[in-house]
Amino acid sequence: MDSIERMVREVLRREGGYVNHPADRGGPTNFGITQKTLSLYLGRVAMISDVKSLEVDVAAEIYEQNYYYKPGVHKLPDPIRPFIFDSAVNHGPRRAIKFVQSVVNEVGRNPSLSADGAMGPNTSSGAEWAFAAMGEYFLAALIAERRNFYHVIVTNNPSQKVFYKGWMNRVNEFVTEISDDLVRKSLNDSEKELIA
Repeated sequence: MDSIERMVREVLRREGGYVNHPADRGGPTNFGITQKTLSLYLGRVAMISDVKSLEVDVAAEIYEQNYYYKPGVHKLPDPIRPFIFDSAVNHGPRRAIKFVQSVVNEVGRNPSLSADGAMGPNTSSGAEWAFAAMGEYFLAALIAERRNFYHVIVTNNPSQKVFYKGWMNRVNEFVTEISDDLVRKSLNDSEKELIA
């Protein structure tokens, strides 16, 4: 089981330092923390200078509280927590929880979950059920779901293609031997072209 401290360290490593890429819809970030997220944390409008001077321990606190505990990622089965936490950071907590809900529904749990992005008791128990039924294939299905989501982003907004290879590299950090075969099968030809 990965500790939240280790998961935060890994996210900080993936996110890096200050960036203000013109194609990034989130605007300027530091350690992956956007100006909007920092504003919510500070309770006031954050300036770009606030983003630039953000301290790593503040970024870690924001991630732990707002992307792990508050959305309920800690209520998921241990083996998928690091991936869903990273998804919450990259896509927002609601989208990350929707990945879980979507996969649980695809597996055929009855009754199906409402894909609302909220971590309620049904989503938590549904994730436990899916993990018990699927084992490591649950993570593989989540990886495929996230890859498909990236593909939709780039298809709908080609300006985001500049980030696609980096996004795939990020997801690949979670690929295991079992999930690798399943994920490769899920890639269609257009997705393979985007990676190349």
